[in-house]
Amino acid sequence: MNPFGLIILSAVALAGMLWIQSRPPQLRERAKWQLVIILSALFLLYLSVTGRLHWLGALMAVLLPFSRRLIPLLRYLPFLHQLYRRRQQQQPRGGNRSRVQSAILEMSLDHDTGAMHGTVLQGPLSGQTLDGLSETQFIELLQYCREHDQESTQLLEAYLDKRFGDSWREDDPGAGKDSHTNQAGPLSEAEAYDILGLEPGASESDVISAHRRLIQKLHPDRGGSNYLAARINEAKDRLLS
Repeated sequence: MNPFGLIILSAVALAGMLWIQSRPPQLRERAKWQLVIILSALFLLYLSVTGRLHWLGALMAVLLPFSRRLIPLLRYLPFLHQLYRRRQQQQPRGGNRSRVQSAILEMSLDHDTGAMHGTVLQGPLSGQTLDGLSETQFIELLQYCREHDQESTQLLEAYLDKRFGDSWREDDPGAGKDSHTNQAGPLSEAEAYDILGLEPGASESDVISAHRRLIQKLHPDRGGSNYLAARINEAKDRLLS
């Protein structure tokens, strides 16, 4: 590959890596495969334009005899897949991610980085991720939450505080206005496990450890949220009662 083509391919790869990092964690695996497909297509296009595509066919012809030796090994793929899935299941969830859901929002918290990510479940912005919303859309969503569900309002305000600090409040046209007063009901056991990021049946020590780890990140004295801290405390009380 000549230097010009190598520079273009490297630039595309670098831009793709930055794009992957900007995606929400739950979408990064899909984004990686999309980047691989794009780079492969560009490489094949380069070979076609430069008249070198025949080299790819020649390479495949050379490798074909060796590939026949690999065919018997394919019978072990199901076993390897089962072994991989078993190891994934045996790995403790360890409180790596918490999940809180309200009527309008579903929110997750990464325990390692402290980053919050969310998805809109209903309303005009239904289906969109919070990471991709503009400032105008945030204000629109906040007003919708205030009109329909206070728990969603508190959850969205906690996200905005975590992501933007207090700066977003300066642009909030509804600051100080009363919203609906319906309060979140008592947590179910499943919701408590989701909030602490634990699997059902976790031990008492796991519950205490997960609570301590989360409260250290989300306590109001450390720039966290009163609402989330209250939900974390409620989740611990629910599972230890």
